[in-house]
Amino acid sequence: MASRKAQTQPPATDFQSLRRKARTVHERLRKLYGVPQWTKLDGVSELVSTILSQNTNDGNRDLAYTRLRARFPTWEQVRDAPADQVVDAIRPAGLANQKGPRIQAALRLITRERGALNIDFLAEMPVQEARQWLTSINGIGPKTAAIVLLFCYDKAAFPVDTHIHRVTRRLGLIGEKVSAEQAHDILEALCPDHAYGTFHINIIKHGREVCHARGPECERCPLQDVCLYYQRVSGQEEI
Repeated sequence: MASRKAQTQPPATDFQSLRRKARTVHERLRKLYGVPQWTKLDGVSELVSTILSQNTNDGNRDLAYTRLRARFPTWEQVRDAPADQVVDAIRPAGLANQKGPRIQAALRLITRERGALNIDFLAEMPVQEARQWLTSINGIGPKTAAIVLLFCYDKAAFPVDTHIHRVTRRLGLIGEKVSAEQAHDILEALCPDHAYGTFHINIIKHGREVCHARGPECERCPLQDVCLYYQRVSGQEEI
């Protein structure tokens, strides 16, 4: 059976041109938005924060995370707390009845396998092995794993959220039928070297500020000449 990467990787003849396009996109967005800065959490904290972020916005995630840490100052306390108290603490994040047990189960698994609530061993693992370990935890998918690996351990991982999936599909960096899960491998391969965090954050920012799901503001976008969506809607697409 062919691997997921083999099924989704662009053909060799197209790869270099797509990588050049990705670099052009990166350079223009960096000029537009600058080089972003982010707060670096330890791996377990990022893992919990990212679980909380699933299917909600940043504000709700941050409120839930703050409430959880205020009620239970250590991850050991979160792990061992009554489930209903954890659920109550994280309610602002939504889907609390799913996320609470998921967080506690992940913390128990880490403790059982590693002897302590610490996943810094991932820093020494190849990115694919580290990803496989994380995604073996129930409720941890490719996006959550990539966020932890990129923002905690500086790994060459590329998280794909709804904004990144939409923007990169419109640009033609991924195909129209490529799923968000499949896009992780493709964009990880196309991303300019050492630019994973900046490229990721700036594409999200562009999706929020310009390339909206509805009514994208193409007239003020600096990517018009490399965007398949703009060429199509403006009638510039080659027939």
